[in-house]
Amino acid sequence: MEVVIVPDAKAGGELIAGAIGALLSRKPDALLGVATGSTPLPIYQALAERVRSGSVDASRARICQLDEYVGLPAGHPESYRSVVLREVVEPLGLSEASFMGPDGSAEDVQAACEAYDKALAEAGGVDLQLLGIGTDGHIGFNEPCSSLASRTRIKTLTEQTRVDNARFFDNDIDQVPHHVITQGIGTILEARHPILLATGEGKADAVAATVEGPIASVVPASALQLHPHATVVVDEAAASKLKLADYFRATFAAKPAWQGL
Repeated sequence: MEVVIVPDAKAGGELIAGAIGALLSRKPDALLGVATGSTPLPIYQALAERVRSGSVDASRARICQLDEYVGLPAGHPESYRSVVLREVVEPLGLSEASFMGPDGSAEDVQAACEAYDKALAEAGGVDLQLLGIGTDGHIGFNEPCSSLASRTRIKTLTEQTRVDNARFFDNDIDQVPHHVITQGIGTILEARHPILLATGEGKADAVAATVEGPIASVVPASALQLHPHATVVVDEAAASKLKLADYFRATFAAKPAWQGL
């Protein structure tokens, strides 16, 4: 696991957008796994700016979802399909044909989960998967004590996660669904390059447990320690509890440019 400490969220977004741009130059039809929420917005904004300026060609890129609410219609403004189309697909100048995600409104949710896992595999696998992290260490909607071998499946949200997400539903927790479809931890670990971005002091404990703590299902993100090419990008606030912060700064500063992120 590589840990990169950046000054702020904007710098983190620029760094990761650069990595995506480098990937697309090598593999124009790369499958990019995207996360929702406020944390990854600087990545999407920086990437869209590079596309507009012509420094990145994303015309053949493919986009896939990390998770989706169960029970919200596809056109609901807070369904993750709508959010990804609005915040990623449209700004990059892509069409819905480039996008894939699980069907949260399916009558048979379990079958929809299995179909999405199969679709990801048939698409050649995820080349780069963006991740955020919850204050409790969850990635995707793999809440604490999720199986580290889990596949795409339905999960029940914790009360804290529903409280955290109520801001997207007019601060009305009663509007927040109780269930989601999420890529499992095992599914996430199949991505060729997972990149986790964490910003803010509120994520500091989760980051420290993920990076420096033991691999444990109680901190789902700690499973990234098992991946041969996982990157954790954190701002100074989110890095504030890391004991090895100085080491992480030194190793990234000494990294040869040709290695990339």
